[in-house]
Amino acid sequence: QVQLVESGGGLVQPGGSLRLSCAASGSIFIINDMGWYRQAPGKQRDMVAVITSGGSTNYADSVKGRFTISRDNAKNTVYLQMNTLKPEDTAVYYCKAEIKPRIGRPLNNYWGQGTQVTVSS
Repeated sequence: QVQLVESGGGLVQPGGSLRLSCAASGSIFIINDMGWYRQAPGKQRDMVAVITSGGSTNYADSVKGRFTISRDNAKNTVYLQMNTLKPEDTAVYYCKAEIKPRIGRPLNNYWGQGTQVTVSS
């Protein structure tokens, strides 16, 4: 069984910073892409940032220059450093990982439970 556990959300004032973490655990053979997605009330879930196993990154236009995604492959963990936060960044943030649990099994997408980020004065 694979689990993704997120941490680091909370309430922050506009212009502030937060760092999200997501650790994968359980039966893991290979982890490919890891990423962060967010969903605001009444809206669809959108990609925020993705990082490949080799370290290549891709960001949504709305967060470029403010957010940085990174990963520690030894710890099976992905991070999202969020700076200069804006009220429109308020959402539930989810991490996702493409994981092959063991040899012979296919790659599957696994999601974390989500962590709330609220940007408000």
